[in-house]
Amino acid sequence: MGRSITHKIIEQHRVSGSMTPGEEVGLRIDQTLTQDATGTMAWLQFEAIGLDRVRTDLSVSYVDHNTLQMGFRNPDDHRYLRTVAEKYGAVFSPPGTGICHQLHLENFAKPGATLIGSDSHTPTAGGIGALAMGAGGLSVALGMAGEPYFIPMPKVVKVHLTGELTGWAAGKDVILKLLGMLTVKGGVGKVFEYGGPGVASLSVPDRATITNMGAELGATTSVFPSDGRTREFLEKMGRPQDFTELLADEDAEYDEIVEIDLSELEPMVAQPHMPDLVVPVRELAGLKIDQCAIGSCTNSSYSDLKSTALILAGHRVPASTDVLISPGSKQVVKMLARENLIEPLLDAGARMLECTCGPCIGMGGSPNSAGVSVRTFNRNFEGRSGTQDARIYLASAQTAARLALDGEFTDPATWGEAPARVELPDDVPSIRSLFLFPPESGAETEILRGPNIVALEKFEALPETIEADVLLKVGDNITTDHILPAGPQITALRSNIPAISEYIFSRVDQEFVGRIKAAGKGVILGGENYGQGSSREHAALGPRHLGVKAVLVKSLARIHRANLINFGILPLLLVDPSDYDRLEQGSGLTIPASAIEPGGVVDILVNTGESIQATNDLTKKELAIIQSGGLLNAVRQGRDQ
Repeated sequence: MGRSITHKIIEQHRVSGSMTPGEEVGLRIDQTLTQDATGTMAWLQFEAIGLDRVRTDLSVSYVDHNTLQMGFRNPDDHRYLRTVAEKYGAVFSPPGTGICHQLHLENFAKPGATLIGSDSHTPTAGGIGALAMGAGGLSVALGMAGEPYFIPMPKVVKVHLTGELTGWAAGKDVILKLLGMLTVKGGVGKVFEYGGPGVASLSVPDRATITNMGAELGATTSVFPSDGRTREFLEKMGRPQDFTELLADEDAEYDEIVEIDLSELEPMVAQPHMPDLVVPVRELAGLKIDQCAIGSCTNSSYSDLKSTALILAGHRVPASTDVLISPGSKQVVKMLARENLIEPLLDAGARMLECTCGPCIGMGGSPNSAGVSVRTFNRNFEGRSGTQDARIYLASAQTAARLALDGEFTDPATWGEAPARVELPDDVPSIRSLFLFPPESGAETEILRGPNIVALEKFEALPETIEADVLLKVGDNITTDHILPAGPQITALRSNIPAISEYIFSRVDQEFVGRIKAAGKGVILGGENYGQGSSREHAALGPRHLGVKAVLVKSLARIHRANLINFGILPLLLVDPSDYDRLEQGSGLTIPASAIEPGGVVDILVNTGESIQATNDLTKKELAIIQSGGLLNAVRQGRDQ
């Protein structure tokens, strides 16, 4: 039987476990990346492991999230990240250099390599043929320490592409189409591997857009072949030595196959407040637009912004529509400047922002009250923009730019001829000199810490019996933004768990923190797909600090599930989903934690006198981690033995 790309990479990096879907497999990790919102804690965790150097082929510390320097906290974190990278042998990317995923694609990602990053959109590198996965910061810290990364062996879904994109359709419309077909839960436990004759028509930036937003499917990751298009991209990036051809065997077998004809795609848009609420743009014609934001790790490449500039050139955006543009890297800015493409953007009335994540994580650029914002981003969760009642729509850069000119949604049939497909120039300028590469030895380097940087506390082991009340009941598709909001004020506290924990569930129930502090412990009751979205481990760390002992839900998102395990919170699944309706906030639960077996069923006593049943999908090792009080405790105990 032939092998898929996914199976080839996993087989080459497998250090333990079985390649049977659902079974745990341990992978050797070649590269890691961190960003500053999650990276400060990840590096504190790496320090706690006690090594003197990272043990990967490459680890990069990017600063791209918390770049609004409102007071000392963010610049102190940046200084810490610079010095800790120098100390332990990581490359450092200073603030303003660019967005981690765009920079990694341009400068470091390699076909066939394994990459984990403390950001859920790390799969962007799948556009170049890497097996790239988002993970919690502690998992990345262990990856930097040379430890394997453990995942359930995923199923592999082939997305068979035929035809070519036409008119105003773009790479973004491929993933929007897939989200509309499969929903935000459709990729759980799966890798999406793209193949078929249509693949050759997609550039690496197109592919990276698709793999980036594959995270919204709940997928383990997404990957494209490494082919002639990949070779061309790496050659233009000055990295021909990094090219390796990586193709699926002609007779490769897949668990599922999804067919998409690129020639049938039209401009699409995801409606509020989920990325899978997808409709054709034409269906929204007449809806006024207050803001268009073009950028993010999904759509901030040279090709995206050159297309934007060509569409806006010679026009003026209506005064009622605010246009924000966030380039993905300084390399992108240099290419635009060299081709005199920044001036058309400015003359059209657009605002040029720093090369950072910016408005995508609510770090500035919020819409007006109840505003309609068309964004080229990957998520449109309620309140994520920084404006709670804003209505956020997700579209391609070409679509957003064209809609900005009209100031409202219009039918693409009225847009005229689409701009030509943009290809990279032959002489792409390098920005590698902006990265700080580590010295041979960091022994003499002093790590500089600000007063907001607080070492991670040591958590207690899981008690034999959990006796606690349901202190919060939430519904389906609760995101990590619901659990811990983003934004400049809160995100600046990422290196201070006691301080940031004051905001846990603050946009869901402002009384939650006071309630759990008074009780000292509690359980969260949730619906389907609990914890989807960002990889932020603080959405598990904060609840654990406050005293959350377990979550009882219908189903869990992959990365958040791993984060709960990493910090010793027991993830339990309702055997009978209807029990969700029988429990309420305030229900008292007695959970016999010591009686839990991997995959087993336990009876939970409710204070009404009845009982309900819960199960789990934990491996023996995962359960042992939780019983130890978390992964760091388990690692320490293993080294003491």
